[in-house]
Amino acid sequence: MNKTELINAVAEKTAMSKKDCETILNSALDAITEALVENEEIRLVGFGTFEVKKRAARTGLNPKTKEKISIAATKVPSFKPGKALKDAVAVKE
Repeated sequence: MNKTELINAVAEKTAMSKKDCETILNSALDAITEALVENEEIRLVGFGTFEVKKRAARTGLNPKTKEKISIAATKVPSFKPGKALKDAVAVKE
């Protein structure tokens, strides 16, 4: 599902216009991004947690030259699904 399909699905479920749903989705994504930039954690109970994790500096290997290169430390966004989301996605056999 891409962003347009998500907007359409929300519009159908809420009976709101696609334009309003797009505005709400964009605003939510902007708020999540801004919080992560500020190193804040976003916890959506039952859905999951967005957070920023630190990735340590490490030594890598250039695949073409096989030369060792140093990879700088960085921060990366991370998502950890909540129990309700895991349970909803899990395949019951």
